[in-house]
Amino acid sequence: MPDILSSRAVIALTGPEAKSFLQGLVTNDVTKLGPGSPVYAALLSAQGKILFDFLLQDACEGVLIDCLAEARPALVKRLNLYKLRAKLEIAPRDDLAVALEGPPDPRHSALPPRSIKALPGIPADDAYQTARLDLGIPEGLDFGSERIFALDAGLDELHGVAFDKGCYVGQELTARMKHRGTDRKRLIVVATQSGAPLPVQGTAVKANEHELGSITATYGDRGFALIRLDRLGETGGPLTADGIAITLTKQEWLSF
Repeated sequence: MPDILSSRAVIALTGPEAKSFLQGLVTNDVTKLGPGSPVYAALLSAQGKILFDFLLQDACEGVLIDCLAEARPALVKRLNLYKLRAKLEIAPRDDLAVALEGPPDPRHSALPPRSIKALPGIPADDAYQTARLDLGIPEGLDFGSERIFALDAGLDELHGVAFDKGCYVGQELTARMKHRGTDRKRLIVVATQSGAPLPVQGTAVKANEHELGSITATYGDRGFALIRLDRLGETGGPLTADGIAITLTKQEWLSF
């Protein structure tokens, strides 16, 4: 049996307009989907902030969405709001699971391969989480909902945005940030120096009492923080969060 991610869930979009429907909504180019060629993408707010991120897999009658399990009900609801008269069906698929086998993950070659398979399987969430955090690749709850712009979250470097496709929700601001170079923040890895748990989400990250940003997600002694790059470069001194000594580490795949 394959190793599966119980923290992920599947949505099926079926019908003749499934792909064209998604093409007008999500950040990446759905026409790149094909057998063995998944696509990473996000659905943004009109203001260009991440609502949901997910991986798309080609299916013979449409598209399968690999998404965070706890976000699936809200994502299904959001997709149905946009559906209007499009010729497609949107349905949760509890008979399917995300498996750690198949083609490479489109975000980073060092992530485990993944595909969507029929249940059952063997849970492998802990090993996947470790691999993801070792690479510093954010997803799902690390972004929150309508808190972080797509480029600030690294979706460009993670191959989640196509700048040569047509319009999609939030496209205008995302394109403007890319071409004007106005993205000034990044999600980067934060960890405590002592191995103690990180402070809670929203805690300010400081250097000599100057605020650089805040923690967005925690996993024990490490997690992610949204940091102002200009302040990071200008401010010296020890880094702290709620008085706890921390380190900030830029992921090797980030371009700044």
